[in-house]
Amino acid sequence: MSTLLLASEITGRPVVTLGGEAVARVKDVVVDGRAGRVSGFTLSGLRLLSGPKRQALPWEAVSSLGPHAVMIQDETVFRNRDEVADAAEAADGSVFGARVLTDVGTDLGQVIDVVIEVTASQAVVAGYEIAATAAPARKRHSVFIPLARTIAVSGEALVVPAAVADFVTDDLAALHKAIPEFRSHMSGKKA
Repeated sequence: MSTLLLASEITGRPVVTLGGEAVARVKDVVVDGRAGRVSGFTLSGLRLLSGPKRQALPWEAVSSLGPHAVMIQDETVFRNRDEVADAAEAADGSVFGARVLTDVGTDLGQVIDVVIEVTASQAVVAGYEIAATAAPARKRHSVFIPLARTIAVSGEALVVPAAVADFVTDDLAALHKAIPEFRSHMSGKKA
């Protein structure tokens, strides 16, 4: 079974040991763009004005990702920030604000959040929340698109298969259903 979460929902969550001690907060979700998976989290202190920590939390050390906290064994699982963040930075970092274009040139919108599919063993990028281009400028609304694979990523645009336009949804519940349908559709096209 899997759960869909927005990256923005995870940021700010406390990091709590299995002993119940809050030891940090999630500052950013670090995504390995090449592998399409969450490699970990950068951290900040617990106080409102606390700055970033030099340590980060690798995904492999997460005991569970709950609705209110990220659970870890203890603080010994923290690693140097560079060990966790290097993969994402090498893959050109953030996709927020990037245009989403299909491989036939259709502009679908602009990335405003990343949809993460969390299972017991991994967290992968499953889609994006985008500010839809087709919406009137005064009434911009967001929609969700599934992701089987990204054809190309630059600092300014993500290129996705044109078929993604047929699987656009208005909410995460509908996206949860659309993801396997889209993946099935794409694997059928490759055969």
